[in-house]
Amino acid sequence: MSVGSLLTTSLVLFAADNGPPGQPGSGLLSLLFPFLAIGFLFYFLLIRPQRQEQGRRQAMLAAVKRNDRVITAGGIYGVVTNVHAEADEVTVKVDEATNTKLRLTLSSITRVLSDEASDPKSPSK
Repeated sequence: MSVGSLLTTSLVLFAADNGPPGQPGSGLLSLLFPFLAIGFLFYFLLIRPQRQEQGRRQAMLAAVKRNDRVITAGGIYGVVTNVHAEADEVTVKVDEATNTKLRLTLSSITRVLSDEASDPKSPSK
């Protein structure tokens, strides 16, 4: 028996073995289930948390107001002095002694510091 005829015979036997005769197409369902499971895991472990984080960030940037203490993407600490939400611009004072101010895009703010954590006179819990 040649290799070609052996390969053809094994392919015919493999194609004819779709499972029990009463369940045509069960091979497709057995292949579809792992892909659906991977799709659900991918959504719940990667896509959904990323969307939630993006929503929290958008809410934080929308709530930025004057006198908020912020940290920029470059690691600069400052106090917001002016917000132009429609122009996507914020002015941050970075030095009290020289009154140095920076004009930044609103998206360059990475974190708004809470007043409780920054107030050294507040009693610790």
